[in-house]
Formats: sequence, C-alpha cells, structure tokens
Amino acid sequence: MAKVAERKPYHVDLAELMRTYETNYAKLNALIPNNASVGDVRCYQAASMTYQIQVGEVTKYTTLVDICQSDDVPVFPLPKMSVRLYHDARVAEVCECAHLKRINARYDYPNDKMVQQDEKAQLNRFLGDWLTFCLRHGISRTPINI
Repeated sequence: MAKVAERKPYHVDLAELMRTYETNYAKLNALIPNNASVGDVRCYQAASMTYQIQVGEVTKYTTLVDICQSDDVPVFPLPKMSVRLYHDARVAEVCECAHLKRINARYDYPNDKMVQQDEKAQLNRFLGDWLTFCLRHGISRTPINI
C-alpha cells in the first residue's frame, strides 16, 4: 500500500533571512551614492542590460530605493522592486515587488496570488544575486562622486 507523504509546515529561517538582509545592505550601499538624496539615480550597464537604482525616500534611519531594468527591450526582465535600507540595523529588505505591494514573511499555499510560501526569502535572495552581478560585471553609467 502506498504511503502518502507528510507535508511539513513551512517555517521562516530568521537567521538566514537576516544574513541575506545584512549582505544585501552592504552590496546596495556600494551601488548607491554616499549621502543619497531623493531623486538620485544610478544606472549600471551589465552585459547588454541596463539597470537603474533610484532613491525614492530618505529619512534619518532609512532609505527607500526603487530598482528596475531600464532597457527598451529587456532581455531578462527584472521585476521593479522597492528596497528599504535600515541604517541603524544595517539591513536591506525588499518591501515591494511588481506583483506584490506588501510582502509577507510566509504565505499559505496554494493561494489566490500563486506566490510561494517563502516568497519573501526568494525575493531577497534574488536581490542579493542581482546586486552581486552588478558589482562584479556592472559599469556605472553615472560618475560616482566619493
């Protein structure tokens, strides 16, 4: 007789998520201008793709940046993301993505929006991979003032 596989409930790995936030903060700080102000834009050419990081909000302890692909015809479309940098905690997290206005730490599955149980972790890992790609292969199209 066949045995039905038992599905274990998904639990957020907080330690891994915080490591991802911390490394994303360090990587993103290397790509945005020092003393950023609202409206600052940085464009990076990586391979045949152009990516844009725009500062949308600056407060005493946080900075909100929007990241998008700015090619006329994207080869591999990057979803538009909003990322909040928390300077006191030195972490950065994806707080909004093209298809999600608010990203929960965990989702029931299946669901109406067809998002994965660990959608937040996946988006933040994707951001980390993208930032690494820009740091390794990207050329700034904007002069960087130090």
